[in-house]
Amino acid sequence: MAELVPIPLPLLLRRAFLEYEREGKIFDLPKSKFFRGFPDLDLSVRFHGHRAATPLGPAAGPHGQLAQNIVLSWLGGARIIELKTIQVLDELKIPRPCIDAANVGYNVEWSQELKLEQSLGEYVGAAMFLEILKASKLLGDGIPDETVFDMSAGYDLAGIRSPRVRSWIASMKDAAPVIDELRASLTGDLAPYRDLPFPTRVSDTISLSTFHGCPAGEIEAIAEFLLAEMDCHVCIKLNPTLLGRAEVAHLLHQVLGYREIQLHPPAFENDLQWDQAIDLIPRLRRRAAALGKSLSVKFSNTLVVKNHKGVFRDDLMYMSGPPLHVLAMTLVRKFREAVPEPIPISFSGGIDAHNFAGAVALDLVPVTTCTDLLRPGGYGRLFRYLENLAAKMRELGVSAIPDFVRRHRAAAESAESAPNPRYRWERNRGVPRKIASHLWLYDCIACDKCVPVCPNDANFVYQTSATVIGYDNFELRPVGAYRRVPGGVLRIDKARQFANYADACNECGNCDVFCPEDGGPQQHKPRFFGSLESYRKHAGANGFFIDGDTIHGTIAGAAFTLALDPAAGRARFDSPAAVVTIDIAEERPISWQPKPPAADPLLLDMLPYLKLKLLLEAVRDPRHVNFVNVGGRS
Repeated sequence: MAELVPIPLPLLLRRAFLEYEREGKIFDLPKSKFFRGFPDLDLSVRFHGHRAATPLGPAAGPHGQLAQNIVLSWLGGARIIELKTIQVLDELKIPRPCIDAANVGYNVEWSQELKLEQSLGEYVGAAMFLEILKASKLLGDGIPDETVFDMSAGYDLAGIRSPRVRSWIASMKDAAPVIDELRASLTGDLAPYRDLPFPTRVSDTISLSTFHGCPAGEIEAIAEFLLAEMDCHVCIKLNPTLLGRAEVAHLLHQVLGYREIQLHPPAFENDLQWDQAIDLIPRLRRRAAALGKSLSVKFSNTLVVKNHKGVFRDDLMYMSGPPLHVLAMTLVRKFREAVPEPIPISFSGGIDAHNFAGAVALDLVPVTTCTDLLRPGGYGRLFRYLENLAAKMRELGVSAIPDFVRRHRAAAESAESAPNPRYRWERNRGVPRKIASHLWLYDCIACDKCVPVCPNDANFVYQTSATVIGYDNFELRPVGAYRRVPGGVLRIDKARQFANYADACNECGNCDVFCPEDGGPQQHKPRFFGSLESYRKHAGANGFFIDGDTIHGTIAGAAFTLALDPAAGRARFDSPAAVVTIDIAEERPISWQPKPPAADPLLLDMLPYLKLKLLLEAVRDPRHVNFVNVGGRS
């Protein structure tokens, strides 16, 4: 199983600049999907006193974990970036797959998969990337760029008060040492950006994710610590269990028709209760104001349910998507009715391009999304959110969000008071179509879905030539003699091929959900690693690493190395059985050294050689920029 390996900031930047120059894309997102603002509209909002150019953001999940994810969210128009939740336990073993967004949305992934220090580097690096992107003028002038990074932390008082988490939060508030370290890596063509005045305060807002089972007193103590000792603005994420088991069951089963979803009773018994929340939140708001800080709430976290689908190994899973939208909106309405004082609310739950404007009209800041971005189109779906918001504002003849809220809030509240049929089971029971064929190393139906549905941009396209190669194998005998024996045919039908950059892949399984073929791109397409170390550690049955004219490859569990010498017309092919020098033009052995225990005669299978050679030549082809072929540039 692969593990996430953060991609160095210089490699991210070089890929982005080169890809934009050659293909009009950044991390596979086409420039037609970039948010560049609307000249006649001001979409800006205030969040904890900070100005953000739009109210849109990714929820604290897979789209806010790695630097490239954050940049992709920003390119799509997100300006309040809720970073993936960190906690002191940073060596979690998350089961794979961990995401099932086939229709409703379920996951078993609930915290960062990187070490705390790595997460710090990703978040600071992403903030620097955005500053470099602005300074480069790559996207032009006048783009609304005010951005807020919102930390997310959990899950209990002891963990959040621990020296490591305390230090982590402090480093997000003053990231100067991390910035200086990353500055030093900006060399060569990136040197002009080294001395930019990068803001050292990456974030001073933090969303508290206590998740399930945290008592009211502990939530209050954590918030007090973050407000008073860490000097942060605080948003408290609340759980849908606040509605109570009876109301959640009624909404899910009777109103919406999701009768297959089985609730987890202990969550309702152990979570923060409604009366406790109504008492706690206003008191914390007053405490925050006394400290010169602000406090808000967020509806809502995901809902813990029993695993009825069999996709995951765990007994429990976390529900998101359309049914969560109804639960979270119900909580918003009930909370505002019960708490008359104006406490800011942010929102997450089944947000998409169709309901985003309605959520904004309810004066929810930010409005964050996750499940929708896991579907075909990925980050490219974000721009439609803002287009639809702009259209609604123009319909009302308003040019700023506060005016939009004043004009549209009553209508939005009325529309959300009764669940829309689009959130019912009947509208969300379908699953992506499978066509009963299995993926392998090369050709597939080339639907392109696996690239945008990956939150980490781990899947990529490379270009080759459609070809049919008939080949011989060879019996290798002592003293340089060989005999040709029947081989086979390597057939590649399509020029457009797909691969996986394993360092950016956590094998969440989302690309497998939407791939029409069986097996999973993350498993069966060529998996490339960013270093020889990670290749040797995680290649498993399928993995590759390219270093110049050399490719290391593991095919069906067998390890090979192919080093080309184009000037000499020769290749050194290191297989489990022998090290063979091959004439490239004639595709025949010149000399060889058997490995013990040596067979006599020794059979040289040329198929792995041909596969490696084609991959080496094709993935390095500059027609499609990827993390592999840009890695050697400086």
